[in-house]
Amino acid sequence: MTEGHIGWAELIFVMEKKHAARIRQKFPHAASSKKIICLDIPDEYKYMDEDLIEMLKSRVSEHIELPDN
Repeated sequence: MTEGHIGWAELIFVMEKKHAARIRQKFPHAASSKKIICLDIPDEYKYMDEDLIEMLKSRVSEHIELPDN
């Protein structure tokens, strides 16, 4: 993640609170005006784990509308 990524983002989703803290610590100026939403999902899943994908879709859909795919 770069400061540029934060700059264009309207919302930032993180899995754990420590991820949000890292973003705020590493990019304090850029992150100060951004809404960071913690999904409270432990960062212990393997890449593209089906359970993780479903959990991410469910938690993110509480905040934004997802396309039907």
